[in-house]
Amino acid sequence: MNTTAYIIYLLVTYVITVRVGFLFYRNGRVFILNLLHHDERLTDFINRILLTGYYLLNLGYAALMLAGWQAITSWLDLFTSIISMTARIMLTLAVMHFCNMIVIYFLSKRNVHFTQTKI
Repeated sequence: MNTTAYIIYLLVTYVITVRVGFLFYRNGRVFILNLLHHDERLTDFINRILLTGYYLLNLGYAALMLAGWQAITSWLDLFTSIISMTARIMLTLAVMHFCNMIVIYFLSKRNVHFTQTKI
């Protein structure tokens, strides 16, 4: 039963990670573009690097979590394991997103302060 749980878990995690990553990539471009004074080429480059790092970190973390998985002996164990492991991935995604937003916020504040002192 563990193999079934692994397959379901990895498929669900893959879909969530890729979908959320694409949303961050598409919608986060505006924030990065503003932060980099509308330099589109640099913005797209940084956005692609962030997306790649995001995918590698989250899919690697998801695969690493398989090592600590307990033995599954019933269908109830299967569902509870998948739900708890998927919840951990979703919480990780949320924490990463808010950390990135905090960094972008402070960079934009520093950028505004830097621009005002130069004028």
